[in-house]
Amino acid sequence: MYQDKTLVCKDCGEGFTFSASEQEFYASKGFENEPGRCPACRAARKQRDRGFGGRREDREMFPAVCANCGAQTSVPFRPSSDRPVYCRDCFQGSRAGHQQWARA
Repeated sequence: MYQDKTLVCKDCGEGFTFSASEQEFYASKGFENEPGRCPACRAARKQRDRGFGGRREDREMFPAVCANCGAQTSVPFRPSSDRPVYCRDCFQGSRAGHQQWARA
């Protein structure tokens, strides 16, 4: 059903192969658009957009107090009083608990 295609990278202008297996993967994820960048430019852009620890450097951070442990923390969204905010450790701990529960 799928066949390898040659696409042109919108950053470097070089051609790259969009393989049949990649097309199948994109379709399985519901992606409707083909990739616009070659793998090298995608990796470079991802690296450039990420700061230390995988967080975006240009992201505005907001101060908050963790609803679980009371620690001062920063979050990438404006906290509201109707929803709890967690520090990184408590948030990751709660996610691990939910994942274990979901598997049971």
